[in-house]
Amino acid sequence: MALLECKNLCIGYPEKKVAENLNFSIEKGDFFFIIGENGSGKSTLMKTLLGFIKALSGKIEYSSDWNKKELGYLPQTSEIQKSFPATVWEILISGFQGKTGWLPFYSKEYKEKALEILETVGMSQYLKKSFKELSGGQQQRVLFARALCAATSILVMDEPAKGFDSEITAKMHSILEDLNKKGLTIITISHDHAAAEKYGTKILKLGSENGTVRELSK
Repeated sequence: MALLECKNLCIGYPEKKVAENLNFSIEKGDFFFIIGENGSGKSTLMKTLLGFIKALSGKIEYSSDWNKKELGYLPQTSEIQKSFPATVWEILISGFQGKTGWLPFYSKEYKEKALEILETVGMSQYLKKSFKELSGGQQQRVLFARALCAATSILVMDEPAKGFDSEITAKMHSILEDLNKKGLTIITISHDHAAAEKYGTKILKLGSENGTVRELSK
């Protein structure tokens, strides 16, 4: 079942077209990799799919299962995020904010799940530490954990392994593979072609092979 389908999609900004003639679908349960050289439109496409920017032309059709309240998002880390004045715990637990609405508290279930996820990414010892005092790789792991807290059915990530060493990257992919097998739909931008081949169900290539989608048998 298609969560979303892009038809003759053209993306970019009023002053600059980035990619066009994009035709692909993302199915429920996909591990969907977006790859391509720098400047090929990967992040622009992701922001368009998420509704942060408008498509120049064409259309995106979403199914009723595309629910933003069940979606976890890991953007690229900005300088503002790096100096955010909060503790690791405050950032982590805020991943459940979309599920609690205006309620001023988090349930015991959410707190236990947050701690479990933080342990999974190897950051539980930094629970009370200030986020801005962490290294870049540690911050990325906390933000990855926050996105996992938010993701009930869909996880969207922009270069999630940025700042990770090979050991942490392997751990992250192991976590994602397990979650995908359990039914989580994952959409990720990556420069790691080997990981795309190993874990992906579909690979969308932007750039010189603009819009090429390849399905992988698993």
